[in-house]
Amino acid sequence: MSTEQLQDYPSIDIMNHILEIRTDLAGNPFQYKEFQIMLKTTFRKLTQQGDEQKAAAQKKKDGKSDGKKEAKKKSGGAMLTGHPNPAACVETMDKLGYAHIAICATKMWSYHYHHDFIMNYPMDPVGEAVKETGGRIVGAASYSPFHIGESIADIERGVKELGFKYVWFHPLSFGLAPNDRRFYPLYQKCMELDIAVGFQVGHSAEVLPSDCGRPMLADDVAIDFPELRINLSHTGWPWVDEWCSMLWRHPNVYGDISAYYAKSLDSRLVDFMNSGRGRHKVLFGTNGLGLERCKREFLELDIREDTKRAVLYDNVARFLKLEDK
Repeated sequence: MSTEQLQDYPSIDIMNHILEIRTDLAGNPFQYKEFQIMLKTTFRKLTQQGDEQKAAAQKKKDGKSDGKKEAKKKSGGAMLTGHPNPAACVETMDKLGYAHIAICATKMWSYHYHHDFIMNYPMDPVGEAVKETGGRIVGAASYSPFHIGESIADIERGVKELGFKYVWFHPLSFGLAPNDRRFYPLYQKCMELDIAVGFQVGHSAEVLPSDCGRPMLADDVAIDFPELRINLSHTGWPWVDEWCSMLWRHPNVYGDISAYYAKSLDSRLVDFMNSGRGRHKVLFGTNGLGLERCKREFLELDIREDTKRAVLYDNVARFLKLEDK
């Protein structure tokens, strides 16, 4: 699929992180035990691909590159590489047909090993990117249930001063289910500010408690806050049927497919997404796994044309209340 064909499908990335717009702020999360183990388990294949890409780059530098192999690697798109600044990111967005990318000032906690933040990105650079790109970068705050007052204040400032439209958080890293009452102040604040909220469901790639990631635990939240727009992020795998049930059952519950390449999506999820039950409730996202590769693989799925356009753009625009096209 050519770049021009990718441009024919307007798209919005609902789930991404600060590395996509500011590689200088990414830090080194792999200093923490959770991420070190992840590289040996759930991210092992991606780590091997990264090592192969580095080796190929070194061979090219040394004049020993295999042109065919190099071209094949390049065609897949970059994974976890990001951009040095928002302007460079916008260039890639224009090339690949992205109208918006949601960037989260992500917070994650170490439940077992460190008992501290293992990810705590600043909000202001995201806010600067929102302003610099005229809103094409969509700002998303995050939340810590162990720092409720501070988190609520940050979210309010993010929306009122920095133009944020979303909150994304990671309940598993705190060892808490999304229906824990320590998250309820967040849901209430999102209702007051008329912004959407999203959170990780399914198992975590990092070694963190997974049972609190069962999608069905969002049932209480959707019942208690029926007007709140909720995104069940990262497919809910291995509890895919529960994920589909929540999207089908609740009018304002959506779910994104970020953190998984499209060719590895569970067949039950693909069937649901391509049906009348799920076509208007599934959201596209990359989680930083490569703007080109994620979009290209999604468009290569054997699904209906209207499903592709709904998932790539229409559903996310409606969920975030974005007005352009």
